[in-house]
Amino acid sequence: MRRVVLLLWLLLGCAGDADVVSVFAASSLTDAFADLERAYEATHPGVDLQVTHAGSQVLRLQIEQGAGADVFVSADARHVEALRGGGLAGQAVAIATNELVIGVPLDDRVGIREFADLDRAGRIVVGTADVPVGAYTRQVLTTAEQTHGAAFVYAVRARVVSEESNVRLVRAKVALGEADAAFLYRTDTVSGAVRAVELPSELRVRATYVAAPVARPGRTDHASRDAFLAWLRGPEARTVLEGGGFGAP
Repeated sequence: MRRVVLLLWLLLGCAGDADVVSVFAASSLTDAFADLERAYEATHPGVDLQVTHAGSQVLRLQIEQGAGADVFVSADARHVEALRGGGLAGQAVAIATNELVIGVPLDDRVGIREFADLDRAGRIVVGTADVPVGAYTRQVLTTAEQTHGAAFVYAVRARVVSEESNVRLVRAKVALGEADAAFLYRTDTVSGAVRAVELPSELRVRATYVAAPVARPGRTDHASRDAFLAWLRGPEARTVLEGGGFGAP
């Protein structure tokens, strides 16, 4: 019994000595950050990265309400700029890029092979207007009114049956067969759960991911936070991100 207590004390003591860096990262980075976390902690044994994922707009709101984040990684720079305007975040740096595609189920019974087929879908899922993937989707559809006609875009919008608060929920609807199509990031199709349909060149939208330091309440020592941000901009992190399908900034 004493040995068990001693072992628990040692483990808790070691955990307590770790320098915790709290990272708030966009939902579309969930898989990539699992790999980034492992890679960073392997070479920085005194640091414990604690990563929280949600839609960028949700994370921004949590930070505005006083959540204890050290680093914010957003799929849309506008959320970081809003925090900067309130004195809650520092200068953002681009770390990766992504592209919008149409995601369809693997069996694709509707037969969506290109953007022009999208009005065949009976059920389309998109992100809400304030989540980055939803904002990018609306940008695509606005441009499509000029290239494919207002009637086509009206038909596509009429088939939207659900709006989700983050891109992982959007992908899940397709993977589970609850939607015939959805607007996703290219990286959301890497796992093979859904199939990507490319957008035509005139409709392609590039999303840029930015990372910024956050003014965490009650924290004055920012050495570990700044070291992680520097690493996140470096070649090792770039290799991990590219392995997950992200492009260079």
